[in-house]
Amino acid sequence: MNKPSVAVVGCGKVGSALALLLKERGYPVVAVASRSPEPAQKLARSLGCSAYDRPWEATLKAELVFITTPDREIAPVSELIAREGGFRPGQVVAHTSGAHASSELHGVREAGALAVSIHPLQSFADVAGARENLPGSYFALEGDEAAIPVARQVVDDLKGHAFIIRAEDKPLYHAAACIASNYLVSLMYLATGVYGRFGLSRREAFEALYPLVRGTINNIRRVGPVEALTGPVARGDVPTIAGHLPALDRVGSLESHLYRLLGLYTVRVAREKGSIDAGQARQLEEVFNSAGNKE
Repeated sequence: MNKPSVAVVGCGKVGSALALLLKERGYPVVAVASRSPEPAQKLARSLGCSAYDRPWEATLKAELVFITTPDREIAPVSELIAREGGFRPGQVVAHTSGAHASSELHGVREAGALAVSIHPLQSFADVAGARENLPGSYFALEGDEAAIPVARQVVDDLKGHAFIIRAEDKPLYHAAACIASNYLVSLMYLATGVYGRFGLSRREAFEALYPLVRGTINNIRRVGPVEALTGPVARGDVPTIAGHLPALDRVGSLESHLYRLLGLYTVRVAREKGSIDAGQARQLEEVFNSAGNKE
């Protein structure tokens, strides 16, 4: 399959990384556009292409258009481009949102173009990290059937792995991704903050906890999340849990409440693992719930 010419609208972390990687993989990136001229001009210099502040001028030049704006701007930007005649029959127009379906690309189908969402299941803190993390990632594809082969080609050329998702499943798909990525960050912030209660800086706490986290991730990859569960809940160790709760109460009510909720959920995982019986599960649930009732 020939590699289509590409235009990118939105020159943030994902759009910039995507444009640079596709250029490296032989795609003719012909135009970029951004509401702020500086990011577009900087990216265009790296790509050797033209930069535009009017996105419809960029999209007209390409066979494959990526709209990589923030999620809330996908629909209005698409509407603007469509209103200015920036889409044409035969084009494939993609966005990279995990939360929204391809229908967020307003005006694309009405112009005779194809709409698709191509979401990389990955975290991007900066452009350099995005360029490093995108290859090898999984991508959720959703949209017009005729656009899927082009989307798969892009994923294959990025050395990624594609799977198809229904539009109605995108909110649940994205919520699970937030749990796995964003809430892991929050849990590490919580854990490093608790270590600060006995004198470690967040950096020192992270360095101490990181081998544990890395080992846990390795265990999950090797045997799956159920069999990887260890610790006091997995052992049915009620006295240890009971000792944690008053200490966490002194840290803060939100921290203590979060610990109890996660503990209650972990009881389910331990039951599925078979490391505790029904009686032990009830005892654990009682200690988690009794602590909450005292607030």
